[in-house]
Amino acid sequence: MITPEMIERINALAHKKKTEGLTEAEAAEQKQLYQEYLAAFRANLKAQLDNIEIVDEDKLPQ
Repeated sequence: MITPEMIERINALAHKKKTEGLTEAEAAEQKQLYQEYLAAFRANLKAQLDNIEIVDEDKLPQ
């Protein structure tokens, strides 16, 4: 699960990368955080898609 603190850290590292660059440890941390964020995003999207029920009005009993 992604916490607000993780998102804040991702944003801080992205800003630092643009302004002054990252150390190897920070780059590794950023990569890890991105992977966790994407995994959580994909899991959330999959859960939403799994809960969609398509109803075809032509096939409803009358």
